[in-house]
Amino acid sequence: MTEPDELQPSPTSGADPGAEGGAQPEVRRALRLWIALARSYLTFSRAVSANISEFGLTTAQFGVLEALHHLGPLSLGELAEKLLVTGGNITYVMDRLEEQGYVERERSSQDRRVILAHLTPQGAELMTSVFPEHAAFIRRSLAHLEPEEQEELRRLLKKLGKRMPGRG
Repeated sequence: MTEPDELQPSPTSGADPGAEGGAQPEVRRALRLWIALARSYLTFSRAVSANISEFGLTTAQFGVLEALHHLGPLSLGELAEKLLVTGGNITYVMDRLEEQGYVERERSSQDRRVILAHLTPQGAELMTSVFPEHAAFIRRSLAHLEPEEQEELRRLLKKLGKRMPGRG
């Protein structure tokens, strides 16, 4: 990604003076924020993925196990919604976790169309052993921010996410 400071149109490019480098301060500020957010997310998610891979899991697999560990049995639709993935992706991840003996699927007794996912004893044991390590990794990864900064960043990111166009 190119920083907006580097986005100066050449004199012969015929670029719109309102675009990128010649943009108004509020546009440049928004672009810089977007770039910083995207870079931060990519760096953080790569580090988290590497940490999770030490447990022999993918990030998606860990997300399913973590949700079931903390929330209890969930429908596949609820899992997809919570993890911001498609139903097809959840099915694929569930297939792999089921093969490993960490989860089971069963039809809901209230609505036979609904398939519930739940941890097996082996899956619960895995999460009991690895989640504290994962939580400690996240804590260490954020230690350079003061507790108040962490809370403010969480609040701002939540505010940003809730007000995004097309959210729903």
